[in-house]
Amino acid sequence: MATFATTAVLSFLLYLLLTTASGAVLVWSSTELLFGAAFALMVAAMTRRILHDKWPQILNPRRLLLFIVYLFGPFLVALAKANFDVVYRVITGRINPGIVRISPGLKTDSGITLLANSITLTPGTLTVEVDEKTNDLYVHWINVDEQVLTTSPRNYSQICGGFPEWARRIAE
Repeated sequence: MATFATTAVLSFLLYLLLTTASGAVLVWSSTELLFGAAFALMVAAMTRRILHDKWPQILNPRRLLLFIVYLFGPFLVALAKANFDVVYRVITGRINPGIVRISPGLKTDSGITLLANSITLTPGTLTVEVDEKTNDLYVHWINVDEQVLTTSPRNYSQICGGFPEWARRIAE
């Protein structure tokens, strides 16, 4: 019941945030408030089974703080560097695309998802597939370096930097 209530309240607050200044009651119309409440209850009903076991992990303040630090720190820096790298490669034509398998050693689905999304959001890389048995990622990379392919174990820092360590701290 607590999961249902928490999900409903957070969904309603998000809805109110997204529909600010749409009416007369405070900054929302009465129709907006009713629709928002109904929408929040539907979201809570549809996700209660999915989020029941995950809410304690999702709402952990330490994990949320680490995620915010990661998002506005290392990820933002890597995003800026990758943008410049892709622009450079497009202008000069120095592109050597390929698919590389990386083994980040993450164990949880949330850690793999965070890493895969971080890689995909970074220009020049795209997570193509996840091997569910070993949790290895197949990443399409705009500039496959031969050194990465020949070293064992593979040095994936050129592809995703410190993302796996951050995913481990945040999600595992």
